[in-house]
Amino acid sequence: MNIARRMRSSVIFCCLLSSVLSHKLFAGDQVLRITANSEEQLSYLEEQYKVVKGDLQQLDVWHEPVRGSPVMDVRVPFDALECTTAFLQAHSLQYEVMINDIQALVDEEKQAMVRSRQKEKATGSFDYGSYHTLEEINTWMDSLVAENPSLVSKMTIGQSFEKLNLYGGGKKITVLPPQIVEDYGRDPSVTALLDKMDVFFEIVVNPDGYVFTHASNRMWRKTRSTHAGSDCVGVDANRNFGVDFGGPGSTGDPCSETYHGPFVHSESEVKAIVDFILDHGNFKAMITIHSFSQMLMYPYGYTDKPVSNAGELHDLAERAVGALESLYGTKYTYGSMISTIYPASGTTADWGYSSGLKYSYTFELRDTGHYGFLLPAEQILPTAQETWLALLTIMEHVRDHPY
Repeated sequence: MNIARRMRSSVIFCCLLSSVLSHKLFAGDQVLRITANSEEQLSYLEEQYKVVKGDLQQLDVWHEPVRGSPVMDVRVPFDALECTTAFLQAHSLQYEVMINDIQALVDEEKQAMVRSRQKEKATGSFDYGSYHTLEEINTWMDSLVAENPSLVSKMTIGQSFEKLNLYGGGKKITVLPPQIVEDYGRDPSVTALLDKMDVFFEIVVNPDGYVFTHASNRMWRKTRSTHAGSDCVGVDANRNFGVDFGGPGSTGDPCSETYHGPFVHSESEVKAIVDFILDHGNFKAMITIHSFSQMLMYPYGYTDKPVSNAGELHDLAERAVGALESLYGTKYTYGSMISTIYPASGTTADWGYSSGLKYSYTFELRDTGHYGFLLPAEQILPTAQETWLALLTIMEHVRDHPY
């Protein structure tokens, strides 16, 4: 026991030292998948996860130990690899390298974006199979509205912390993938859907973070707000909503990836969504899309208590993931958030449901850890195509079950 304590202390020191020397490049950084082989090891792994979230925040947890799964994916800086793997070996914790070099994938992505721009310049068309900057996305939005003025519109619903516009709202459809635009008038189900309901898409919820992730730190996931008393920047926007704020699955530590913020709806990006939905007053469904893990979840995340229409939500989730799987065979798990992934408080889906939107879901898209947050561009279109089938299944159900 004393040996274990001494080993853990040495790892903490080694890794903390490496964080001081780290930078925004990720050369040699690896993602390790750590697997527990027994209940005792799983308990120990969960204990160490709490240490990682607290003292070792430069070890970036990509995939937490979820219910029914004894694995954890962690991005480990190159300078901390030796001490981290020594710690795992000393405690007989099995691990494998999921990503050998983070920077290599980041560089590949940048090169693909350059090729995409060249292709777009040559063809004069938007490349949906590539990652894009915020400026490119906003230009595409304007083009889509200009080409479909009777069907698509764009409006500003607020501004980010850094005063970038947050786009949403509109007529029949607001700034959404072209599939639904192209299918209107040709696909009876899509046509019936849009003749009866308005569909609102907010393409980039966190524009400040999106710009920063392309300009400075590709691994950035929080907002970019600053807070008195801390040098750490940003809030996990999906812990900032006003339902069980500050509860399990979030933290008051401003330096954590799951920092819930100083108060409910402190983030202007979150406040804009809340105000828009409540002011509108007639929303029926809310779907949020994240990556990664291949999951479709419904409320709640903060309690085991089932929602009143849990059976309906579960059956609809089953049909949605079935439709998704039918295209490429991609398998999703589904269920309530707390039973499927982990406890989480202050989430978008829970807030939506608690605010009267009885059809409230969260997607975690591809993949299950082979690439994690760095999904290659060639998987963008297949992911979008299969996800669209799930989205359409949910929207059709909402259309056919008014309340």
